[in-house]
This record gives sequence, C-alpha cells and structure tokens, in this order.
Amino acid sequence: MQTTENVSHKEIARFDKLASRWWDPDGESRPLHDLNPVRLDYVSARVPLRGARVADVGCGGGLLSEALARAGADVVGIDLGLKVIEIARLHLHETHLQVDYRKQSSTELAAAEPASFDAVCCMEMIEHVPDPAALVHDLAVMLKPGARLFMSTLNRTPAAFGAAIIGAEYIARLLPRGTHHYAQFLKPSELARLLRHEGLEVEDISGLGYNPLSRKAWLSRFTAINYLLCARKPA
Repeated sequence: MQTTENVSHKEIARFDKLASRWWDPDGESRPLHDLNPVRLDYVSARVPLRGARVADVGCGGGLLSEALARAGADVVGIDLGLKVIEIARLHLHETHLQVDYRKQSSTELAAAEPASFDAVCCMEMIEHVPDPAALVHDLAVMLKPGARLFMSTLNRTPAAFGAAIIGAEYIARLLPRGTHHYAQFLKPSELARLLRHEGLEVEDISGLGYNPLSRKAWLSRFTAINYLLCARKPA
C-alpha cells in the first residue's frame, strides 16, 4: 500500500522554485503553456466537461485546472508543492474561476474521495514519482465506474532523450537542467500494463507533437517522444 511519501522531495523543491514564474508564457513553463490547449481538447473530446467533477493530480500552478474549470468542470487540483499551490490559488483572483486547490497527495485524495470523479487528469507527473504503480492505483481508486483517466508522459526512447533532455534542457534551455530523468520515462506498453493491473481499459494512446520554435503542439500517431493516454474504468 502506498503511503503519502510516494514523492521525491527534490522534485517538489525543483518545481516550487518555478512557482513565481508558472504563469509566464515565456518563462520556464513555456512548453506547458503551449501544450495545454491540446491536452484540454484531448480530454474534452472524450468527457463532457460541463458539470463534470474532475481531479487534476499534480496540478502545479494550475494551467490545466483553470482550463478545465473554464470549460465548465468542477475541478479539484492537488499538488504537494506548497508554493505552486499558493500561486495557483492567487491566479484565481485574476481569472475569477473556481478551483478547489489542495496541498494533498494522490493517496490522501483517493482515501478521502474514492469513486468520486468523472475524470482524472495526471499530466507529466508519473515520470517524477518514485513508485509509478502506486500512483496509478490511487488514480484508479478516484474514478467513478465508467469514468476516464487521462495521462501524459515521456516515452523511454532515444528520441525522447534527445528532445526532452538534450534539446529542451541543454540546447534550447526551455527547461532547467535536471528536470527529467531518462530512467524514469515509461514506455506506453509499460504504462498500459500498470493500468490494466488496476482494472482499467486503455482506449487510446496518441503522440503529442511539439515544435518549440513555432510553439505549435498537435496530436499525432508518433508516440516516441511524448504521448497522451486515455483509459476507462469499467461501469
């Protein structure tokens, strides 16, 4: 059973350092700003968001949480980084949206509100936790029967190493060095296996393309770098 310590405190500290600049579209979170509309479209194409209860696990400063709320969802955003949660809450004063932001672990939310969400989103987080299987278990517990889980992460391929680490961190300097650890990337087959172990049915795996020069992002069949996944909890 997972404890509340399925977390790397170094990773939390790394992202808390970026908190004050989270909403700067030209800052270190620039790729997240550029990818956010594609992620929202991917979710909204598969779940009617108006009136839906949605959990955004590892919400950071709230980019996806706010987009989901703007689309009409009732959103709970959780993160273990206190500074990023504070920034997320502050930003609501600018947008006048409603999001229930909590400094809370996935284990705590799953225990407090099992089978409570129409959709759960966990974007670019699983590659940052010590125990991916425990995280997937928590996410599955949160889902109502018939609800859907959405995840994005990096594939463990030479292409992903070149793009996400060499390219983004060392050459283009879009991300701080050390943001990603190649050994923690998950192949789609590995993530799908974890989901099936929790009784979830994988419905779709799509590649997520991104051109940092044009700042364009798109869905594709090419999953060798970054990919989005949708899985359903049987009714």
